Amino acid sequence: MARSAPADLQQLREAVAEALAAREPMELVAGGSKRGLGRPLQTPRTLDLSRLSGIRSYEPNELVLTAAAATPLERIEQALASSRQMLAFEPPDWRRLLGSGETCPTLGGVLACNFAGPRRLAAGAARDHFLGFCGVNGRGEIFKAGGKVVKNVTGYDLCKLMAGSYGTLAVLEEVTVKVLPRPETACTVLLHGLDPSAGAARLVAALGGPHEVSGAAYLPADARMPQASPSGPGRAALRLEGPAPSVAFRRDAVLRELASGGDAEVLDQEASAAFWRGVGDADPLCGLAEHAVWRVSLAPSRGAELAETVARAAPVRWYLDWGGGLVWLAVAGIEDGGAERIRRAIRGRDGSGTGHAMLVKGPPGLRHTVPVLEPQPAALAALSRRVKDSFDPCHILNPGRMVAEI
Repeated sequence: MARSAPADLQQLREAVAEALAAREPMELVAGGSKRGLGRPLQTPRTLDLSRLSGIRSYEPNELVLTAAAATPLERIEQALASSRQMLAFEPPDWRRLLGSGETCPTLGGVLACNFAGPRRLAAGAARDHFLGFCGVNGRGEIFKAGGKVVKNVTGYDLCKLMAGSYGTLAVLEEVTVKVLPRPETACTVLLHGLDPSAGAARLVAALGGPHEVSGAAYLPADARMPQASPSGPGRAALRLEGPAPSVAFRRDAVLRELASGGDAEVLDQEASAAFWRGVGDADPLCGLAEHAVWRVSLAPSRGAELAETVARAAPVRWYLDWGGGLVWLAVAGIEDGGAERIRRAIRGRDGSGTGHAMLVKGPPGLRHTVPVLEPQPAALAALSRRVKDSFDPCHILNPGRMVAEI
């Protein structure tokens, strides 16, 4: 297998051009922490992006950071922490879930997959913080989009197209993101002793109220989190962030309005940070070797219902994030990993339900035979193929990573 490791933009263009001339597809690898996501690839070439690393510009006063795409997230977060700033979309780290060892998540990898953690319900997805990039498309052409200012208008927003494309449209060489100040303080209110329907109702009530919740999750009794001991049938978790007086006032209001005389617990700032890292990193589902792990996005009001529906048909471990709008499921003992049951549950009894199920973890054979992403309607699938053909007409960049055809 041929392997290229470009050190700059020009070498990157040459590597893509060489693969294009030979009509040989290539797999894009930076840190490698997400290599187990999507459909498994078998390509004659590997494009190693790890040398494209380093922060190139950071303007704390402008809330903008520019870095080479393969810069490790650890370096980004260290630089931001020195100015009390952060990536507001809270990128998750799934290395323990996927068993990807010492490999390191990169800024470009997170943006290319459009992954966000628990704060997504308040701060938006990764694509909402993606301001600009420079890269090479499948035609071997260098191109740029967006800019290095927060308020930027440059025509088509190609950043949002690249986010979630899994490296199938272009190779990112440099990316620019918007950053935000870290909250002064934070705490998490845990409401114990709630069954799934009651827990989901608390999440919806908190998000619909004036409490400015930045994290809302429900963990059933079998969802183990080292940061908080289980109590009763389940726990609803609500994160509050901001100036200390505001956080204290909203914490007391949440306890008064939503605890309803039940058992409640408050995690301080340090424990709260550890708890939400665990929620975002899927800690409750780590270490389940024989399970297929799914991430289902749908209307928050349907999250608990879907989890319980699937659980009645198969051995399942699960929990809710994003106020019930994100369901994490670990399914065991079913040949298709639970794909048909989960997607049937999304559609609902009358077939009108909508949502998106992504197979996050599974053996290569399962990821090869089961759609890892929600199958698209025919018209949307045709549009996706036309977009792929426009950026990568010979399909040399991560072909088949998302769907078999492209």
